[in-house]
Amino acid sequence: MKELDVEVLVVGGGPVGLCTAIELSRHGISTLLVERHAGTSIFPKARLITTRTMELFRAWGIQEEVERAGMPREEYLAVGVGSSLTATDFVRAAAELSRDAPQSPTYTFLCAQDLLEVILRRLAESLTDVRFATSMTGTRPTGDGVEAVISGAGGETLVRCRYLVAADGGRSGVRESLGITTEGPPPLGHMISIMFEADLGFLPPERRAALSFLREPPCAVEAVDQRRRWMVQTGYDPEEGGSPEDFTDEVCLRAVRDAVGVPDLPVTLLGMLPWVQQVMVASAFRSGPVFLAGDAAHVATPQGGFGMNCGIQDAHNLAWKLAAVLRGRGGEGLLDTYEAERRPIAARTVDESLSNALITFQMMEGRLSMDEAIQRQADRRSSEGLVLGFHYASAAVVPDGTPPPAPEDPYRTYVPTARPGHRAPHVWLTGRDGQVSTLDLLGPRFTLMAPAGAGWLRAAREAAAATGVPLTAVEIADGDTASPLTSPTWAKEYGLGPRGAVLVRPDGHVGWRAHDTAPSASALVDALTTILSRP
Repeated sequence: MKELDVEVLVVGGGPVGLCTAIELSRHGISTLLVERHAGTSIFPKARLITTRTMELFRAWGIQEEVERAGMPREEYLAVGVGSSLTATDFVRAAAELSRDAPQSPTYTFLCAQDLLEVILRRLAESLTDVRFATSMTGTRPTGDGVEAVISGAGGETLVRCRYLVAADGGRSGVRESLGITTEGPPPLGHMISIMFEADLGFLPPERRAALSFLREPPCAVEAVDQRRRWMVQTGYDPEEGGSPEDFTDEVCLRAVRDAVGVPDLPVTLLGMLPWVQQVMVASAFRSGPVFLAGDAAHVATPQGGFGMNCGIQDAHNLAWKLAAVLRGRGGEGLLDTYEAERRPIAARTVDESLSNALITFQMMEGRLSMDEAIQRQADRRSSEGLVLGFHYASAAVVPDGTPPPAPEDPYRTYVPTARPGHRAPHVWLTGRDGQVSTLDLLGPRFTLMAPAGAGWLRAAREAAAATGVPLTAVEIADGDTASPLTSPTWAKEYGLGPRGAVLVRPDGHVGWRAHDTAPSASALVDALTTILSRP
């Protein structure tokens, strides 16, 4: 049997596993990813990419490639309801681009998962060892990590790793082998996704939407691309004898034509996928050197498009912590903050997806009028408060005594703040080559930002030398055009006085903030020591 040593083994080659491998590689960690399927997804299971995930893709240099593969924001970030796509009662509401888009240098986007995975796989393979058609057949813990046996075209290989990340889906074999239980209600429904090709160009713009909920019969229609690919989501009841076998080509064709409202519509069926609509959260996200991420740790309903994105945020949170410990810059306690930070966010995200699903059920059952349904659905399409406003409270955050924002609707409304634990806010800066976002200053290391002349650059250099922690320090002027970066509002938006500073973690969340105090290398050393759980 061949043998291989890596620092991290990632099991699962979906979006979450691929993003985990990408982010670990950006931190210089030797990584092996194995995926039992021969290729990426052939079904567009997820489509919505939230603003926060798009920010990560921007940092990885693939934002434009994803946007070329997806759908135009202005036309397809909308939701519709009606009896059918062509019924007289069909109504549509678009996303509030003007309100939400300025909160980031990018914005939420629609790109089918089968296309997205190709992009992510290409990037991952350029950075690390990625093996599809390769299964993990066994694991055992060792004194300093995990030994796993993988099996692929080249036979069996014994892999020795310090840590293992299980991104192997909602029916995670790794989670089951660890005896980690899940919490959640019974399944909400047994669903069928029918993917088809048809020319729906005859629909006017006011009837084009990313997602339309229809009543006759109850189903949903999703736009997979802006051209010819679509999906109908319908269901069956196993308690009444229903099963996926009931969905013959004839039944699927009728479901598609009924949803569109055109009895003789030319349709080409492309595929049919049964799935279970459910919600769950794992009771633990870690067992020793093994971590759960994505659907292995939490499953949301498709309503809102949160599941894949929440998993990618898991990867972003975990990767820098594994890297810090592997490079001797962080203590083992830092790894405990993964569950402490991500599990509450996952539980809230799952609950919000359930609330979205219940609104859909009320509409399908006729308990909401069309006007009520479109208003409720449109309100829930805007979720920047959830996807940008979440914050962490753990040992990897140094509180500054300020309270969190309290918007009236924390699901919809995002209030920018540089309070420790929150995502560092986006502010446009003027650079020598044009506009630069504060988020563009961040990378796979700690970043200190301070007003120009505050004196924190020297303190940052001394703290980095004392701790051995890579630290980028940036000064931002309030209007002096001779400075590399300027903004008349940045310091105020970050809650800083003339001598203030903010320390941003490698995952883009603020770890420490000094409102207005004398520069101090020892204060930075203390902050880094606390955040990294150093002795």
